[in-house]
Amino acid sequence: MNQTHLDLVYIGCKMNSMIDQSQTSDEQRGQLPIVVLASSSPRRQEMLSDAGINHRVQPAGIDDGELVAGSLSSADHWVVSLAYLKATSSSRMLSSSELGLDLAQGESVVVVGADTVCVHEGKIIGQPEDRDHAREIIMEMRDATHEVLTGVALLDPFSDRRELFVDRSVVTVGDIADDEIEAYLDSGLWKGKAGAYNITERLAAGWPIEFSGDESSIVGLPLARVMDRLAAFYLD
Repeated sequence: MNQTHLDLVYIGCKMNSMIDQSQTSDEQRGQLPIVVLASSSPRRQEMLSDAGINHRVQPAGIDDGELVAGSLSSADHWVVSLAYLKATSSSRMLSSSELGLDLAQGESVVVVGADTVCVHEGKIIGQPEDRDHAREIIMEMRDATHEVLTGVALLDPFSDRRELFVDRSVVTVGDIADDEIEAYLDSGLWKGKAGAYNITERLAAGWPIEFSGDESSIVGLPLARVMDRLAAFYLD
């Protein structure tokens, strides 16, 4: 696979401290801008739908699987930069007519880009390239603790207004039998997932996993925090 190495410079965004992730009220949800999700991820789409957020999907025109972090990129800068690349890519392709948006009524639109990586012993781990790579990742993180970082970019496609942040969680994986790992690899459920797993699926399957942070963030989108920031996007 041809991979483009990027040594990304941090893009002048502010890093937000963790804010209260209390349940967003129906009134707040009704005041949120229309979201254009810069992702084809069914998990992110499902989270927005389950939360009742009015959204459209415009996948980014980039393949982040062909990008790897350069030697000067920290994990935080890398993941938030990928989120920003996705949001800007989708913003440039945005067509209000194709997405069924009636902006003449004064509705606001925010493009949301997100990217998730795991970090184990200082190494950035994204999606596995194939079955062997997935096995390598799982074996490496078995009986160990790793971080999960989700970078989020909120972007107004019609102005320069934007906000970027990184949400951080810590995951500890216990001992998993080799035959259980092989059965999981046979299932193909590792495909397209940072760190080769979806925490909600693996918890339901009985894997010995403990975590601190937001489960939705580990899956791929820190939903409560995103909703809070969307509600405040045109107020800050």
